Amino acid sequence: MGAGRLYAAVAAGGFRRYATYRAATLAGVFTNTVFGLILVYTYLALWDERPHLGGYDSAQAVTFVWLGQAFLSTLALGGGGVEDELMERIRTGDIAVDLYRPADLQLWWLSADLGRAVFQLVGRGVVPFLFGVLCFPAALPADPVTWLAFAGTLPPAMLVSFGIRYLVALSAFWLLDGAGVVQMAWLAGFFCSGMLLPLNVFPGVLGETVRALPWSSLLQAPADVLLGHADPLGTYAFQGAWAVALLAAGRLVQSLATRRVVVQGG
Repeated sequence: MGAGRLYAAVAAGGFRRYATYRAATLAGVFTNTVFGLILVYTYLALWDERPHLGGYDSAQAVTFVWLGQAFLSTLALGGGGVEDELMERIRTGDIAVDLYRPADLQLWWLSADLGRAVFQLVGRGVVPFLFGVLCFPAALPADPVTWLAFAGTLPPAMLVSFGIRYLVALSAFWLLDGAGVVQMAWLAGFFCSGMLLPLNVFPGVLGETVRALPWSSLLQAPADVLLGHADPLGTYAFQGAWAVALLAAGRLVQSLATRRVVVQGG
């Protein structure tokens, strides 16, 4: 089997694996919808007091909320990606099996995570988004070119998400317990991606800083393309630069970790 077919098979396996958890998927759809409702009513109250906050009107703010709910599991902003399994394999020593495979460690886990992400987008993200934009006044573009431009932001967002979480997972080579790093990454992801509030509402240096960090590639950047607040080509360049940097950093850390040959638990 060629390398391309191998990683495509791994991605397909990741998709099928998560597709088997039907009850969990339904529960996730319900949870995302409820969480979206809470955020929508909070945003509407805030935008009622501060119209055009962050350059958004209330319909754009509502759209931003439901887009966030579509991306929450897709980009594993609240956890639940392959990094949990990878950290456990490092801790127990099962990672040695992965290192003996005739496949690249990073590409193997990236392929598996992409399969997971595509399923979560289709199986868990689409329904809350459709519910939200049908039940609340939303700002959806009528131009199909804008939708295509928005779709182009999804693959690099998935790469950036994996790149961040892969580095977090590799920290288990040095740490006895990576729970603290996971929690810090989860909090940073929620705050710096725009999941709690659009990054456009943050003032001054704080706003400029969070918009320059990689997490803004996950939600804020795609949302701005969909809402017509950003140039698609500039957004792709920003996301692509962070994807390349993070994946390169992951490969460097992976090389240092495997060279060290210290596997926790074995």
